[in-house]
Amino acid sequence: MNQKMYLTILRVGVYCSLIPIFFVFKNLLFPFITSKQLPFNIIVEVLFAIWIGFIVKYPEYRPKMSWITLGLGGFMAAMTISSIVGVDFNLSFWGDVERMLGVFHIIHFFLLYLIMITVFREWKEWKILFILSIVFSMFISFYSISTIPYSTIGNTAYVSGYLIFNIYFAILLFAKEENKGLRWIYLIALPIQLMAMREANTSGAFVGLGFSVIVFTFLYGALHKNKKIKIAFLTCFFILSAFTGYTFLINRENVVTNNVKILGRIVRGLDLKKDTFQTRLISWRAAIKDFKEHPITGTGHGNYAITFDKYFDPSFYNYTRRETYFDRAHNNVIDIATTSGLVGLITYLTIFGSVAYYLMRVLYEKKISVIEFSIITSLLTAYFVQNLAVFDSFVTYLSLMAVLSYIYWLDKNHEYETPVKDRALENKEIYALAGAGLLMLLIIFQYNVKPWKMLIGTIDGQRAWASGNLEATTDEYKKALSHETVLDRDSRTSYIRIMSGNPSQLRQMSKENAIKTLDYAIELADINVKFNPGDSMNQMMLAQLLNMAASYSKDNQEKFEYYSQRALEAINKSIEASPGRVPIYFQKAQIYITRGEKEKTLETLKYAVGLNDDYYDSHCHYGRTLLFYGDKEDGYAAIGKCIDKGGAELLAPAGFVKGFIDYYTPLEDWQKLTRLWTRMTNLEPNKYEHRIELAKVYEKTGKYDLAIAAAEKALELNPTISDYVNDFIVKVEEMKADNL
Repeated sequence: MNQKMYLTILRVGVYCSLIPIFFVFKNLLFPFITSKQLPFNIIVEVLFAIWIGFIVKYPEYRPKMSWITLGLGGFMAAMTISSIVGVDFNLSFWGDVERMLGVFHIIHFFLLYLIMITVFREWKEWKILFILSIVFSMFISFYSISTIPYSTIGNTAYVSGYLIFNIYFAILLFAKEENKGLRWIYLIALPIQLMAMREANTSGAFVGLGFSVIVFTFLYGALHKNKKIKIAFLTCFFILSAFTGYTFLINRENVVTNNVKILGRIVRGLDLKKDTFQTRLISWRAAIKDFKEHPITGTGHGNYAITFDKYFDPSFYNYTRRETYFDRAHNNVIDIATTSGLVGLITYLTIFGSVAYYLMRVLYEKKISVIEFSIITSLLTAYFVQNLAVFDSFVTYLSLMAVLSYIYWLDKNHEYETPVKDRALENKEIYALAGAGLLMLLIIFQYNVKPWKMLIGTIDGQRAWASGNLEATTDEYKKALSHETVLDRDSRTSYIRIMSGNPSQLRQMSKENAIKTLDYAIELADINVKFNPGDSMNQMMLAQLLNMAASYSKDNQEKFEYYSQRALEAINKSIEASPGRVPIYFQKAQIYITRGEKEKTLETLKYAVGLNDDYYDSHCHYGRTLLFYGDKEDGYAAIGKCIDKGGAELLAPAGFVKGFIDYYTPLEDWQKLTRLWTRMTNLEPNKYEHRIELAKVYEKTGKYDLAIAAAEKALELNPTISDYVNDFIVKVEEMKADNL
């Protein structure tokens, strides 16, 4: 190919690499992630093969020495090394389906960077790239505003990070556009992007954006030569800084409650008392504690979950009962430090140190204006600050590579040699294209096409399960896993969770078939555990399956002992990996129940209660188990704590809850009865009798409006009780009037 053909293909390919942000293929597992990363990988791999042929034939186009490139290359090398010496190479290098941020996938962004710095040599090419990115971000924003906040990206934090880049891309184009009439068009995107950010409602992104605005006012004011502009912007800087400090330290509530939406979100994002911030603090403390164990290369890229589990603090449950498994530190710097060690952290920070050096150099050499310098610096500030509360994703990596490539171009665009004339087809070009092309085809098939088939097969398995056909479910999963890909871990986990979470379905099979199905699930769980025996979650899932197999083998003592003993070994390894994670002890207690070991069962649950007395799940499990063993006094005492701490929602079935109602009614414990009757209305929502009883309890506790609402709901369910309900409402309204 000639020079023009190469450049055209590579440039168009770079533009096309932005398109996957729209892809959401519902027939893939984790469609918001896999639908983007796999097509992007294929695009980059094809471009890389062509790029190799291009730089072999035209060496003058090869990337020049740059500390940014060295920093990126060093960071890739650091992550690779950490993967090799870390605790789970498969997860580190190949990643998982939920994130697709293994070293293999991240390297593709680096390859895209190399291609961009090679073929983007004029401002018009960057302009097209930024315009395309802004236009695409507007589509993402419209979808976020009109349909669902996470748009086609799948996560509101990712949407916000992506929009930050494109907000600044629009401002950059506005600043650089020479046509004064045209330049204002770029700002049309800003209100749409900000509205989408409001819908996404991600605190870290608002804090990052707000902080970057303060940085911009300072830089532009400090560096501008015009005294009036300097005074104006520095005044804005001091006002914004003072106002932010005042609202954060002194008058936060007024700002948050006033109708200043964006400012309110920025201030709320700085709220150190928020539950999400507290859980992140727990996460960060875990990373700090573990850092000394792996200071040089870390636990391995992507293996943060191991650190989080190891130092899991049971107080975590005081702030949230959901999302208790962190596979990322929710702080990019901490995450890199703990998973890739000092080597990874230093190389990562080298990238931004290099960026700062080149930006200052091109400003000093007057290759860029003060406003362009301020815009780019502010953009990277926003990106870095918001990443102190989240982590990178497909869209932020993609945008970051564009920015880093652009900064490289700003520094090098005056050093490019005049391209030589086209050369004839050469042997070395043919060999380069053939070699790189064959290698990329193999990679495309092995690491993109085959995983794609596996992901489709996994969804087919889930559909078979949804239809209630357990045998077809197993068959579909076997087909999916027959491709033997590096990403099979998540497909295996999907099947394991189906089997372990639905024991009642297995009972519909013959005992022989149920054991065969469980044996297959156990086989898959064993494979996952082998990747990293210190993975608490995988060990717990294995233990659960083994315990289920033991319960099906009670008529065969040898098999029972085999499964049961293995279950105990697995659950003990799970606890060893995460001793503070309370629910693991519930599973261990269940194993002891299966083994008929009452004292060990109760001892285990009592220990779990002691880990965090405010975690009502422990009291609920302990109370139910005590009642199961016939200890009513201690059992009802534990259930009482369960209810008082908010655990009535865990009690089921309805007959079980009714037993507690019968116990507490003579005691006239109206607080517990309120929660129990509320639970009954949730378990059996169509029974009007439950609404009537709930109305009575509300009336007893003086909650008259709620009593009337419950009675009216009962009337909706059964219109024949209108006389009773009307009399009740009249009575309650009189009581309400008397108490005013």
